[in-house]
Parts: sequence; structure tokens; C-alpha cells
Amino acid sequence: MPSKIRKQIYIEPHQEHLLKAIAQQTGVSEAEIIRQAIDLHIGSITTPQTDIAAWEAEKAFINSIKNRPSLPGGRDWEREDLYER
Repeated sequence: MPSKIRKQIYIEPHQEHLLKAIAQQTGVSEAEIIRQAIDLHIGSITTPQTDIAAWEAEKAFINSIKNRPSLPGGRDWEREDLYER
């Protein structure tokens, strides 16, 4: 069996009652129920992945627009051009 790391936590009284009841009904230890609950909860969370290359491309695009010379009469792009990116 892989080694486990000891953690001490505080839970609410109603959580203790539920935990004890589930452990008794299922014949599983309270610790195992907590581990399973953590796995279920963490498994439902997805962390957003940052695509650094995409951000770098956007920075380059913004800098290219920023560094354009000013045009008399307004900009040289349309708002819809930005949606195509």
C-alpha cells in the first residue's frame, strides 16, 4: 500500500454525524470516505490551461497595432477583424 500523508482538519458537527453514519452503513473507515470525497471533488475541478504561445501571438499582434503610425481620419482596421483572430 502506498504511504499516506497525515492531515488534521476541522469539520462541522453535522459533518461528523454524517461521516460516522456513512462509515457505519458502508463499513468503510471515515478516513477512506474523506479520501473518496476529496477525489470526487477534485476530479470535478478542471484547472484552466494557459497557452503561452497564444498569449505571445496576441501580444505581438497588439504591439504591431500599437506601433502603427497614426492615420488621418481614423483607424485602418474594422472591429470585425478582431473577431476573426
